[in-house]
Amino acid sequence: MISLSTWLITIGALTFIILFDLTLAVVRRNKETSLLEAAFWTIFYIGTAVVFGYFLPGWTDAQAQKEFFAGWLTEYALSVDNIFVFIIILGHLHVKKEKQQLVLLLGIMLTIAMRGALIPIGAALIARFASIFFVFGAFLIYTAYTLARESADEEEWKEGAIVTRMKARGISTFTIALVALGMTNLVFSLDSIPAIFGLTKNPYIVTTANIFALMGLRQLYFLLEGLLKRLIYLSKGLSIILAFIGVKMILEALHGIGVHEVGGIHVPEVSLEFSLGSIVTILIVTTVASLAATRGTASTK
Repeated sequence: MISLSTWLITIGALTFIILFDLTLAVVRRNKETSLLEAAFWTIFYIGTAVVFGYFLPGWTDAQAQKEFFAGWLTEYALSVDNIFVFIIILGHLHVKKEKQQLVLLLGIMLTIAMRGALIPIGAALIARFASIFFVFGAFLIYTAYTLARESADEEEWKEGAIVTRMKARGISTFTIALVALGMTNLVFSLDSIPAIFGLTKNPYIVTTANIFALMGLRQLYFLLEGLLKRLIYLSKGLSIILAFIGVKMILEALHGIGVHEVGGIHVPEVSLEFSLGSIVTILIVTTVASLAATRGTASTK
């Protein structure tokens, strides 16, 4: 059980980092983010998450450490896929380069707020209804199926009725972009929250893994912008991860309701070590295969 003081210290430290990033974005709101700057801050935030995970057993345990890294890697991979959608949205709306970083950071903060509201709801449902894992698992498998069917070359984003009406009323592009990212982030959250609960039921790990996965996405956006056409198998890899977690949740749900055998066959239990290893392997294979298949392709849009 995580103590209240640990929660307060953790949330306080993460809030400070987020506010620092917001201040930096406001100060540099009229400047473009260079590739070098984006790379530095991306490495910084990834390093911060790794350091946090490394020292995590100091106030939790080794199991929580494994859960954090599995959850963080999954959420971060999903976030990378989301970034490509952000690139398409901001390009479609013709948001100026120097304005994009502030839109992105505000959108990311909105995402953190959304997930901050959804995580307690998910935790409460799991605590009250063991069978909810059947619903979460089925939803992730369906999401994996739809994600696998998407074309790697699909670069169209269909604006919704709300965005269309906002344009007709002459609302600023900045505001429209912020609303569009907010609505998109809400949809993404509906995938990511069940996914991480399939790896851990610890609210502290769920919360920190989500926040660390979202921090630094503003800089990662500018770093990955040129790779939009190169990571062609990312969606396929993520669909495999989501399907894997979905099946894992259904197996856990069966055990949760006392069903340990089906047709005389023992229902397997998927260990966290196997889950973490599978997620890392899928991400590595996906990235290497994508870069190899697009070798020689121009990195700019």
